[in-house]
Amino acid sequence: MEGLRLFSELVLMPLVAFVVGMAMVLMMRRIAARLQRRIGPPLLQPLYDIAKLYAKTTQVSHGLIHDIGIVMAVGGYVAAEILLPVPGMNGIADKADLITLMYVMMVPSLGLALGVGQCANPNGSIGIARALTAMLGYDIPFVIVVFGVAWHFGSTDLIDIIGRQQAAGPGGWGIVQMPLLAIAGLWAMHASLGKQPFEIYVAPAEIATGPMVEMGGKFLGGLFVMQCFQFYTQAVLYVALFLGGGSHWIDLLVKAFAVVAIPMTIAFLFPRYRTEDMLRILWKWPVMLGLLGLAFVM
Repeated sequence: MEGLRLFSELVLMPLVAFVVGMAMVLMMRRIAARLQRRIGPPLLQPLYDIAKLYAKTTQVSHGLIHDIGIVMAVGGYVAAEILLPVPGMNGIADKADLITLMYVMMVPSLGLALGVGQCANPNGSIGIARALTAMLGYDIPFVIVVFGVAWHFGSTDLIDIIGRQQAAGPGGWGIVQMPLLAIAGLWAMHASLGKQPFEIYVAPAEIATGPMVEMGGKFLGGLFVMQCFQFYTQAVLYVALFLGGGSHWIDLLVKAFAVVAIPMTIAFLFPRYRTEDMLRILWKWPVMLGLLGLAFVM
């Protein structure tokens, strides 16, 4: 019976993440439309886009590494979902911790680098070089934030961290207890999503969409699916660390969508940074806030 319950959770958690992630992508597009005085896409547009990409008859593979790279890009986030405890489902979160989750969340970027590198397209190579540089930029404040949260709660177990916040009430949430770390974490999350002004690896006006230049059909559809998982993973992790997780699904979803809406509103109000500007900003402000927040919790 326990095995059946675990199996059902391992299937349901990525499925729920995908559906919620599509809704977050739709919200991002509608926020952009409102800010740009457009109508925006219909409700099922993300699903239409994925179906259209997978239905294309021209599917060009650039070799085994190209295919494996896309599998890693999507599979990394699928693995992350079963490590993120949500209301009623813990998956295998009790058998791992925040450190494991951090490593797993790095797999998609590395898989994307492998897949695009196989294409040997200079625009793709430039885009991947920028993407890995960006990862170096936002991972440093992210690691500081995770270390600070783990130090404050005395645990790297996400289930324990969420439980402690819920037991203490809103006054015990991470955002109240560690406001500087919460701000730094939101900054790092925004950069990790790769949206303006941190959109250096796509840069359509400069490098013809970078990593996506040789991606078409099911491969581009795979990256779209990866983006859905990425939005969900980043939002739910932030909610777990700083907003007490979710006591039930409505509570979790309201918090997660609110967390995503903040960087997405900012994203379409500012132009894209250059690579050196992005690194300077990420290594200055969120790192400084993270270190100050770490000093307070220690």
